[in-house]
Amino acid sequence: MDKGLSLRHVTISKGGAPLLSVHHDIGPGEVLTVMGPSGVGKSTLLAFITGTLAPDFQATGEVCLDGHDITHAPPHQRRVGILFQDDLLFPHLSVGANLAFGLQPGGTTTERKAKIAEALDEVGLSGFETRDPATLSGGQKARVALMRMLLSEPCGLLLDEPFSRLDAALRAQVRDMVFDRARARELPVLMVTHDAEDARAAGGVIVTLGD
Repeated sequence: MDKGLSLRHVTISKGGAPLLSVHHDIGPGEVLTVMGPSGVGKSTLLAFITGTLAPDFQATGEVCLDGHDITHAPPHQRRVGILFQDDLLFPHLSVGANLAFGLQPGGTTTERKAKIAEALDEVGLSGFETRDPATLSGGQKARVALMRMLLSEPCGLLLDEPFSRLDAALRAQVRDMVFDRARARELPVLMVTHDAEDARAAGGVIVTLGD
């Protein structure tokens, strides 16, 4: 598959005991959801894809993104974006500076400011550049975290239960926003979760671990 994220015969073990096996292609704009209880290895799979697998785990198989084998590439060269349960915004930086951190190097100051303004406008936060992240609501923080990640221009998106700490109403809103932005950018998405509602909302294929 030239475009999208491919997990080819990926197997992860610990101490010689297999944890999980996944073999799947995720096309542009498609979502693969990996479900299972805590401890089954969901986040470990994401760590393997991002190149941050802990040394006490063993992994085999290949990870390909847009036709390129990234299995052994340094993490910063993989072009994979990830959202976690926590927004992980830098508390000592303004909203605008947080977004600037996600931008690719290059461009004039004016161009970079325009990209940040456009990103905030896309998620209904126009004029928030100088705001302190501590003054934002949970939903606003989630939107800033999403746009910071998207400004890094990833070729694929990983979701590590990013909606689990939001209340029900906000959860649906942020979830729709994330999937809408991913589809608009034709990003392949791999989500890990233990929440069946999140899995249904994502659409696409669901793989259950630990059965």
